[in-house]
Amino acid sequence: MSSPTSRLSSAAEATPEHRPGRFAGLRRHRRWAFAVVVVALLVQMAAAMITTAVEQTPTIDEPVYVGTAVVYLEQHSLRYNPEHPPLGKLIIASGLAFAGVHLDPAFTGDQTQLGRHVLYESGNDPGRLMLLARLPMIVLTLLFGLVVFAFARDLAGPVGGVVALALYAFFPDVIANGSLATLDVPVAGFLLTAVWLVWRARRRPRRYLPLAGLALGVALATKMSALPAVPMVLLLVVVSVWRAPDERAPNRAIRVLAALAGVGLVAIAVVWVAYLAVDPRLRWATPPNLPALHGLRGLADWLPLPKPYRDGLHLQFGFEDQVWSGFLFGRHYYGPLWYYLPAALLVKTPLGALALWLAGAVVLLAVPGLRPAAPYVLVPAAVLLAVAMTGSRDFGTRYTVFLPMFLAVAAGGVVVLRRRWTRVAAAALLVFAAVSSVRAFPYYLPYSNEAFGGPAETHLRLHDSNVDWGQDLGRLADRLHQRYPGERTWLVYKGAGVPSFYGIDAADPLRVPPDQVHGLLAVSDSSIAKADAHLAALIGSSTPIDEVGHSITIFRRP
Repeated sequence: MSSPTSRLSSAAEATPEHRPGRFAGLRRHRRWAFAVVVVALLVQMAAAMITTAVEQTPTIDEPVYVGTAVVYLEQHSLRYNPEHPPLGKLIIASGLAFAGVHLDPAFTGDQTQLGRHVLYESGNDPGRLMLLARLPMIVLTLLFGLVVFAFARDLAGPVGGVVALALYAFFPDVIANGSLATLDVPVAGFLLTAVWLVWRARRRPRRYLPLAGLALGVALATKMSALPAVPMVLLLVVVSVWRAPDERAPNRAIRVLAALAGVGLVAIAVVWVAYLAVDPRLRWATPPNLPALHGLRGLADWLPLPKPYRDGLHLQFGFEDQVWSGFLFGRHYYGPLWYYLPAALLVKTPLGALALWLAGAVVLLAVPGLRPAAPYVLVPAAVLLAVAMTGSRDFGTRYTVFLPMFLAVAAGGVVVLRRRWTRVAAAALLVFAAVSSVRAFPYYLPYSNEAFGGPAETHLRLHDSNVDWGQDLGRLADRLHQRYPGERTWLVYKGAGVPSFYGIDAADPLRVPPDQVHGLLAVSDSSIAKADAHLAALIGSSTPIDEVGHSITIFRRP
């Protein structure tokens, strides 16, 4: 009788790795099949994002970033938009470099005026400029999809990677924000990349930790919201190096300290390089009336980062100290609500994705083979969400766009469950989430799930970048020309676009008495949500007759 050892050896020799014939061919075909599925998912995502980018007019934040990127290209000056580091705008500039756009050197306006000047007052085509600015972000969003796939594949194999990528590729918030020239998706994606590389460093720290420091530095150089992630990433570095199999116990502490120093120094160097790439001389004048920092916030001035970065932190803390208004489930309020983001996520996440997120989290915590990954996947998501919930600006789930990335990776873990019904249920939930997303095409920004009425009813519960960020001015122009040609139009628009550029001849109804407002009244849904007494009276005495992009409502006034 053969021994157990000999039987295991025979089994190993019979595996596809040791038999180059039919089984090896099956493995090659399987790899090609996975590659085709990955490409197909990314192609559909690219198509959705490009269509969205082409059809949407500039959102509120985009002109500032675009104008600043042009200043970077032509004047190498850091004076605009100092509240955000330069790297994200340098990425935008990589698209604008081919636009042939020029800026009047004598321009002296603020950053809001700068964006309007570049897009609408310099003889440029705003649609072309915006598409060129958005394309680099679209490419980045697709590359982050590959990170999601690779991270989940590391945990649960190729099938888990495909499940995670599919959940990511169909997620409405990712598509919506990934198709804009903004900073939310890049900073989230680079943080995910840093964590994934730290996870891989458990086996090869010397290969992956420098790359993790690079990714962390890129996130810090993109948006300051990455700062709270630094302690968390460094703690994961400690875990990875401590558990690395090639580390000997006597030298382990020294290696951990060296790893922390290396990752930190690389990240800091990247931030410095981003600023020097704009202006090698680092010319900088501290803005007047810079908010002072007190208490623990004062530590920001001791960070080993460029002075404009530290001054930008002053500005960010100044924004946080202001009182902003919000809108949630029909209530207009002032000051932050701690539960705003969880409530908004409940509205704007596909129901199938919510179920898969929960199932993936449970699997990561319950399955012994996956449990070591929980600190790398669930802890960053929880920490970043907790930090975002403390913010004072209840403007949208774009501040939590990291969740669809990290939790898609967690959801990929459900495939390790061998019971057939679990895989069938996971596939059904994934299809449900994908169908919900596809039904919203191309109106991803105002998406809400079926439990809350879909995109057409998002404005009843949320506002601002959750539904109406100024993206539908061009669609409004088309609607007015097609259905209401020649009619007197009044417009209350929340956005950065210039209505007259798109052929909208409209007056402001808030500048005249209500009895003078007759004809069509077009109002951005965010303005409706936060309407003052004057606008509320106008709306209350009007009849809704049409809507545009699920973000602008058209009324008729007798």
